[in-house]
Amino acid sequence: MSARILIVDDDPPSLKMTAFLLREEGYQVLTAEDGRQALRLIDEEEPDLLVLDVMMPHIDGLEVCRRVRQSRNVPIIILSAKGETSDRVLGLELGADDYLAKPFEPSELLARIKALLRRAAAFSQPVLENLEVGGIALDLINHTATLPNGETVVLTPIEFKLLHALMSHAGRTVSHDKLLNYVWGYDYPGDANQIAVYIGRLRAKIEDDRRHPRRLITVRGVGYRFEKA
Repeated sequence: MSARILIVDDDPPSLKMTAFLLREEGYQVLTAEDGRQALRLIDEEEPDLLVLDVMMPHIDGLEVCRRVRQSRNVPIIILSAKGETSDRVLGLELGADDYLAKPFEPSELLARIKALLRRAAAFSQPVLENLEVGGIALDLINHTATLPNGETVVLTPIEFKLLHALMSHAGRTVSHDKLLNYVWGYDYPGDANQIAVYIGRLRAKIEDDRRHPRRLITVRGVGYRFEKA
């Protein structure tokens, strides 16, 4: 069965165009014109991926993203008509998996959707072994990290894969390019700043003091290193 994608956009022509594009690619498409309707459809229909416009009345796309991330790991692409860095960074901090500035090339949106769905499918497969390094235990099925003090924190798919990559290479520096390839895929046009956003979110979840990290160490100009502390 093809993936179900929910598109949320208060601009009817843009919504119609994007829906047509995705249906032509064989996806099942749901549409909503505001955040309230989107949240209702997410609960009722459980789509496989969300495409959220930032600028909407009542509840905007960023708030929808924040609420969804409280209980779901569904892949989310944020669309920003302004294409401002602040919107993009905030969207990532709230749990979005990707962002795309309007106007965008249809082929680029399709490529991002396919990449996110491939990654989501890979993560849905059961894993036989968990990972534990330096007192932090990763649960590869539930996407959680149990800290040395016994606290369990929930990770988004990208947070989980990024932390897994670094813990798997504990004590060694992993370059920005390698992290992008490992987490987002070889064809993903991301950059070091995007990784930094997720590192910041991970530090808030697993470090005692995110301003003075002891585990997720920045190697300036190169990448990051996980220390067993």
